[in-house]
Amino acid sequence: MRAAWADTTAFGRVIAAVSDAKRIPDGLWPLLAELRRRGVLFSPASGRPYITLARQFAEVAEGMVFIAENGTYVVRDGVELSSDVLDRSVVADLARTVRRLVADGVDMGIVVSGKRSAYVERTDEAFLAEVREYYVEHRIVEDVTAVEDDVIKVALFDFGSAEHTTAPALQAFAATHHVVVSGEHWVDVINRSANKGAALRGLQRELGITPAQTMVFGDYLNDLEMLDAADWSFAMSNAHPEVVRRARHLAPSNNENGVLRTIAHVLGL
Repeated sequence: MRAAWADTTAFGRVIAAVSDAKRIPDGLWPLLAELRRRGVLFSPASGRPYITLARQFAEVAEGMVFIAENGTYVVRDGVELSSDVLDRSVVADLARTVRRLVADGVDMGIVVSGKRSAYVERTDEAFLAEVREYYVEHRIVEDVTAVEDDVIKVALFDFGSAEHTTAPALQAFAATHHVVVSGEHWVDVINRSANKGAALRGLQRELGITPAQTMVFGDYLNDLEMLDAADWSFAMSNAHPEVVRRARHLAPSNNENGVLRTIAHVLGL
């Protein structure tokens, strides 16, 4: 049964929150303080890199677990808990595929995301503005396949429709890797063993937390596996239709501060 709000006393110790908001709402900060007081772990789970998330939550990051890069990089207090590094040959194959698509007229660019930084070849302002939105630490390089870093994700930005143009062009990679549409214009390629759900389940095992004690929020296709890891799985009302079908509950949209409102309701605030 799908409900607009969770009404339960079984709420436990982990919340993994996902939002496509451009700005973190001011109401989150006092809510995080209340969660910490109650012993609840708030864990941002995102397609964004760890460095970006750590800066966004810098004032409250102590003890917080960051599930970054769609689950490929999990960090707590600056210490890596887990990572899932892409093979160099896959990065090279993806770069060649992107260059071929660009030569055929597709308006897109590649972002190779490493543990230390993201790397791009395309230098026009329109593309770099999109990169800056998510990758606060990024470098322009001549060849993204030659960077000296552990690559954990390759992200492709398509100025058209990522779901209908870029993703189908990457089907050769889908046989061995996750090709995830993470937004209207973004497609992420990560190892098949990696996703937000796998990272969350690892965190649950480490901390002794059950799915019945876990609440998650999702809005796009890179959240599907994470929804399966929690009894209290919420799709935002403006989520992708597949996310709405997969989640057990429905929350107000990101534009209506749905994550904050739902958590506050469950906590009786």
